[in-house]
Amino acid sequence: MKFTLSWLKDHLDTDATLGEICERLTAIGLEVEDVDDKAAYRPFVIAKVLSAEKHPSADRLKVLMVDTGEGKPVQVVCGAPNAREGLVGVLARPGTYVPGIDVTLAVGNIRGVESHGMMCSEKELNISDSHDGIIDLAGDAPVGSSFAAYVGLDDPMIEINLTPNRPDCTSIYGIARDLAASGLGRLKASKAPDFSVSGETPVTVTIDLDDERLCPGFALRLVRGVKNGPSPAWMQTRLKAIGLRPINALVDITNYMTFDQGRPMHVFDAAKVAGNLTVRRAKEGEEILALDTRSYKLTPNTVVIADDKGVESIGGIMGGEHSGCDENTVDVLIESALWDPINVAKSGRSLGIITDARYRFERGVDPEYMMPGLERTTQLVLDLCGGVAAQAKVAGYKGHDARHIDFPFAEVKRLTGLVISLEESRQILTGLGFEIVSGNESMATVAVPSWRPDVDGKADLVEEVMRIHGVDQIRPEPLESLGTVNGRILTVLQVRSRTAKRALASRGMLEAVTWSFISEGQAKLFGGGKPQLKLANPIAADMSDMRPSLLPGLLTAAQRNADKGFGDVAIFEVSGTYEGDTPDAQRRVAGGIRRGTASLSGAGKSWSNAAKGGGKPVDVYDAKADALAVIEACGLPMGNVQVEQGGPAWYHPGRSGTIKMGPKVVLGHFGEFHPNTLSALDVSGALAGFEVYLDAMPEPKKKATRTKPALELSPFQMVKRDFAFVVEKSVEAGALIKAATTADRKLITGVNVFDVFEGASVGEGRKSIAIEVLIQPVDKTLTDEDFDALTAKIVANVEKTTGGSLRA
Repeated sequence: MKFTLSWLKDHLDTDATLGEICERLTAIGLEVEDVDDKAAYRPFVIAKVLSAEKHPSADRLKVLMVDTGEGKPVQVVCGAPNAREGLVGVLARPGTYVPGIDVTLAVGNIRGVESHGMMCSEKELNISDSHDGIIDLAGDAPVGSSFAAYVGLDDPMIEINLTPNRPDCTSIYGIARDLAASGLGRLKASKAPDFSVSGETPVTVTIDLDDERLCPGFALRLVRGVKNGPSPAWMQTRLKAIGLRPINALVDITNYMTFDQGRPMHVFDAAKVAGNLTVRRAKEGEEILALDTRSYKLTPNTVVIADDKGVESIGGIMGGEHSGCDENTVDVLIESALWDPINVAKSGRSLGIITDARYRFERGVDPEYMMPGLERTTQLVLDLCGGVAAQAKVAGYKGHDARHIDFPFAEVKRLTGLVISLEESRQILTGLGFEIVSGNESMATVAVPSWRPDVDGKADLVEEVMRIHGVDQIRPEPLESLGTVNGRILTVLQVRSRTAKRALASRGMLEAVTWSFISEGQAKLFGGGKPQLKLANPIAADMSDMRPSLLPGLLTAAQRNADKGFGDVAIFEVSGTYEGDTPDAQRRVAGGIRRGTASLSGAGKSWSNAAKGGGKPVDVYDAKADALAVIEACGLPMGNVQVEQGGPAWYHPGRSGTIKMGPKVVLGHFGEFHPNTLSALDVSGALAGFEVYLDAMPEPKKKATRTKPALELSPFQMVKRDFAFVVEKSVEAGALIKAATTADRKLITGVNVFDVFEGASVGEGRKSIAIEVLIQPVDKTLTDEDFDALTAKIVANVEKTTGGSLRA
């Protein structure tokens, strides 16, 4: 939003400097993005050519003697065809920067003749594109004075970065109102339009829409006998200053109203309108040649204004070329309408049209200013173009119901920490246009003005009071002490999320961040696809559902890497998955995959990795190790963790497992992936992955202290004993390990499987599992009798639990 200082002062009576105004604008939330104080034009002065002689060495150059108002003429070499004796123009002296040619002048020598400056054209001063000759001012222009001050180029220009929730400040009047409310001057009351009307407006307006919100109101007035031509210099200067090109008086008036009052208007040449006007949805395939000379194909989603012959304007966005006003316009129809912000935004986006009218309508135009805007525009038309105004016609408008908010004044201190008096709070709100309907010393009922659609509740009123009082008045304060030493700040789930990331990163995996949205097919493949998890407005067709698992995103990410030549990938993600549309149905999951040869010992083929398993494709055991590493890092007692064969349908049925704690608590799944799953995802290669549910892990028991217990090391030698048991082939090694471990938890510190054998010697349908048991004496050195007793307990426990027997 751009405006000049003098334009602002049309509405704000203030003695504040440019710097003070800019500082206050930013302080009240209207951030100043750029300021042009026009200092670049200060060196240019009005000068008069006293004589113009032909250059002795160049046919197209002249040597001018120029009066600068300082008494002594200066010599300037000039090539402009209109340079002549008596011309009053604009001189740039040596040392002046000329913006149009991006040059800083110096004393020059042009074909043997010194030149002490330059007579400037409009293009060289960036005033216009004209460069046919130097600027030719009126003969009575004050020689020696500032050219910028003489023509109004010294008016500073301010640009603010306006947030979308402030439609009231899309007008210069609205900006002045905010500044006045902050105490930086007095808001000037606009003079009420005063003109007489004669006759009726013959054109009627019909609103033919299935939803009245699309056009809540439409006002129209005919002005007869206008004379359209260039707008006055003061209006053209202001429009040019903010980057608008003057066209003619009627069009310039509508542009002026758009910025001055935030009220987009439109004018029709009445002679070009066939019959009456209808506000309706466009018909499929209808087209309009708009004022930007481009043709647009419309759809029923776009609201238009049409006459008996067809579409004449796109509602709230742009008028049509056919009914536009030009120098031949005699009778003009002035339109002041209201449009639905959402519809204007969608239509403008689909058509690719960006206009100042759309910018305001899609943010919300003051509905109560529809008629005053028409009156003020009519007054400008009558003042600048003459004519006779007819009685206005209004269709559809039912008035505005002001929103009432109960506002406890104590909310200001509660939400901001500022102590602001009741009187100041009331003064700020009334200065901004809010009305105190009723109230007492602690509470007030506040009516929201029609131009503030963004104010919806008491917190919004607190924001208004805070920003006008001054956000810079809020003093920083330290957070309150928790009152305990080393008190917990993060939740258990937050701690475990970070711990899981560190554990997986330490295992050579890289963290990935994938989309929370996947296609419906992928969602169903991984147990999702519920109707309540579909997005109402997906950003892409293949991102229609909330993900039930991290694995689809990780698998497709690994495949994209493989397609680019990076086949050995180990990636993980710790994030949310979704089983429903309620907060308790969102899960916190640590998931990861390995592809190719990206095992823990390293990826790729290498002689040094061969002994460690390097170079072989990843398998279920790599995924199992990663999953168990996460669980162990999160502090769960690994002795209570159980692994069962098999997992969800997207895993390979014979190469997957489920991790549990007890019979009911599922901690996660791991394994190689089912070929059908990989085929459906269009993914290939050796792949193994896992998911661990961090929110399923039971919370640790609260301890009286976080101090770690003292380290106790046994002074006795650890002993290893090997056992081989013959069991049924269906018995899992994990069951045998658990049976051996629980034989004596005090002495047995570990059990490892080191051999599995199947053959005729152990019997049909049976296998031999050899384990190594680590025995750590604690109180004394164990005797042979102690070892015999422990061995008997181990054998008995395994036989009882698994049905196996000690191999002979």
